[in-house]
Amino acid sequence: MTASLLTLQGVSFVLPSGRVLFHDIHETFDTRPTGLVGANGIGKSVLGRICAGVVPPTSGRVDRAGDVYYLAQQVDVADGTVASLAGVDGVLDALSRIADGSVDTRDFDGVGKQWDMPDRLAGALADAGLGHLDAMTPAERLSGGEAMRVALLGARLARARFLILDEPTNHLDVVARAELMAWLQTWDGGLLVISHDRSLLDAMERTIELTAQGLRSYGGGYTFYASQKAVERAAALDELASAKAERRRGERDMRDQAERQARRTARGARAGKTENQAPILLGRRRERSEGTAGRLADQRDETSARLEARVRQAASAVDSTAPLALRAPRPSGASRRVARLADVTLPWGPAHLRHIDLTVTSSQRIGLVGPNGCGKSTLLRLLAGDILPEAGTAETFVPFARLDQRLSQLDPGRSIVAQLQETSPGVAEGEWRSHLALAGIDAATATTPSGLLSGGERLKAALALAVMASPPARLLLLDEPTNHLDLQSVQAIEAMLREFRGALIVASHDMPFIGGLALTHCLSAGHRGWILKSA
Repeated sequence: MTASLLTLQGVSFVLPSGRVLFHDIHETFDTRPTGLVGANGIGKSVLGRICAGVVPPTSGRVDRAGDVYYLAQQVDVADGTVASLAGVDGVLDALSRIADGSVDTRDFDGVGKQWDMPDRLAGALADAGLGHLDAMTPAERLSGGEAMRVALLGARLARARFLILDEPTNHLDVVARAELMAWLQTWDGGLLVISHDRSLLDAMERTIELTAQGLRSYGGGYTFYASQKAVERAAALDELASAKAERRRGERDMRDQAERQARRTARGARAGKTENQAPILLGRRRERSEGTAGRLADQRDETSARLEARVRQAASAVDSTAPLALRAPRPSGASRRVARLADVTLPWGPAHLRHIDLTVTSSQRIGLVGPNGCGKSTLLRLLAGDILPEAGTAETFVPFARLDQRLSQLDPGRSIVAQLQETSPGVAEGEWRSHLALAGIDAATATTPSGLLSGGERLKAALALAVMASPPARLLLLDEPTNHLDLQSVQAIEAMLREFRGALIVASHDMPFIGGLALTHCLSAGHRGWILKSA
């Protein structure tokens, strides 16, 4: 039997709102690569942070047999550098102070045995095709894919015994995903991957699912897990149907029994009026009848409670997740031209991809594709007016909504409701509450500061703000809109975007998602620059 590397003993976590996220979880992790799955908002990332020691559990404890490296779902680039993204800035800072003459023992403890870290970081960047970066490169200059790749390099450099990776394929292109998969196949320590990426999850030896009922372990990867869940759901539905049928039979039997008892009581009452019996005998008969009726009523109540309890138990075993239904904006007005990049030079990026000339019309639905670092996010930021071109003119002529990779339009300290009231003053409260409910955002989530939500919940919240903006958007600029989302949510967004009748520009590495959007054009980054083709 493989030795345990990480053990959860009675772990529970309660949110500040008082909501119990999970309770009394017991689980053991060894060297088997394990995937953690579950619906958005169920608490997967919180559980990952507890396992890593980033946050403490409300109760219970976590036993670790060695160092644990944790890669967060949201890679923080604010005021950071490549070194901080890789998690080695502390070591490099200590080395710098020692080189300047520091004799502080804390600096030497901080370096430990990692005196070669500058060379190791430079070598890792070069091996990953990121040799154009160095330790001090500002993180904000990196694309989402480059930032994630640098963060993953930190996992390689850490020499930890156990890795916890939360949505590690977010922002990665096809090549980078393949490189990640190849590296993980060589990893011989403990591994817990929190993901909705079915290809990545299929490479795991074990899948565990977090639900409202707790944590359950399955053997095999995602395909095996999905097949087992289908079998379990079918069995649960059969049990629910059986329990409901038994309840109907029981209710019918109890109704018949009550009717028979009522008829007997009525006959007894009529006989008492016509029979010439002593009052004491009539009283005893009445008492016996009432006692029988009382016992039968108690039996009916007990039987009814038992049947109802079986139905409730059977229903609780059925995954009753309501289908999501996102509403598309309803743009009004007519405008042939919605955006223009006129002889634009991008402020950064590969030299052969820094020039673009593009006109976007109201009928165009454009898929923006290309490798990490080619400039997709930069193009969307130019169209949104977040940055200025080095040369040329970037203009947008209609109301638009933008969803960026970092969800910067969300104020982490304010709730979705508070932000909706500000951005959509003309929308009735009942309408946006209905919209949020259809998007899978319940009342408690809608009134929670967005910074406390899960990645999937935050993305759905940002999307709600984008599509419900007033006036309605006639152009959507979406950068990796499926990151962090479970499959059901991805399908809901895909359906909503197919319904949208305005212009659309969407950047994504999720090719099945891109293929389902009924695009009219594809703007791709190639060796000859940006090329726009009919889809």
